[in-house]
Amino acid sequence: MNKIGLIAGEGRFPFLFAQAAKMRGAFVSGFAFLKLTDKKLKKYVDEIFWLNVGELNKLLELFKQNRIEKAIMAGKIPKVLLFNPCFKRDTGINSLLDKVVDKKDNSLLSAIADKLEEEGIELLDSTTFLSHLLAIKETLSKREPSTSEWEDIYFGKDLAKRMSDLDIGQSVVVKDKAILAIEAIEGTDAAVRRGGRLAQRGAVVVKMSSPRQDMRFDIPVVGPQTIRSLIKAKAKVLAIEAGKTLIIDRKEAIRLADNKGIAVVAI
Repeated sequence: MNKIGLIAGEGRFPFLFAQAAKMRGAFVSGFAFLKLTDKKLKKYVDEIFWLNVGELNKLLELFKQNRIEKAIMAGKIPKVLLFNPCFKRDTGINSLLDKVVDKKDNSLLSAIADKLEEEGIELLDSTTFLSHLLAIKETLSKREPSTSEWEDIYFGKDLAKRMSDLDIGQSVVVKDKAILAIEAIEGTDAAVRRGGRLAQRGAVVVKMSSPRQDMRFDIPVVGPQTIRSLIKAKAKVLAIEAGKTLIIDRKEAIRLADNKGIAVVAI
């Protein structure tokens, strides 16, 4: 596994993968998206190629030219871009979009994975080199959830699992066993803010993977930005799924949570 193509979206995830892969002797080729991927990624990879989000043909051609046979997806690429009139799409992405039965995350990402495979490119598990960042079953924060908060956690867990299985979203916001918000195309942070406005304070946020989660893409990821969203929403609990959720910059995330008395648990 000497050469890996890192298809890099938003956030810290691509940086952490690049660091871990290089520590294990891999040559990391970054495939970054203009106006989306952090420009600092250039310093963390061995080489970098910049393209627009909708340039699938160019992406595949670059993989071929550089003889890259393994790829990984790390970082978020907002699906809302599909509905932006300024979003430029090449014939490759248009053909793929015409073939999918719907525009759900799993449908789109599975189609991209299949296309990569057709071109002789293996899409690796998103946790490759990063399994140490997966949450284990524990309370991560200083504060344990209260009895009523645990009731909200397990109430929200069942619904979050169903919503994730339907490929609607991974997160729900709960208070007193009432659902205040369900994540959709806007993403976790926006759903948390929306639920927080309704709760006013004390909401419980639950984030779960699909029971049929494909670990190659769209796995649950949380980090300091997630906690900041909870703080803004005056939420009091974050519950995530053990064994299926990556925690980015764990120490900073938990420091932020502890400073505001937010309970963080992996269940």
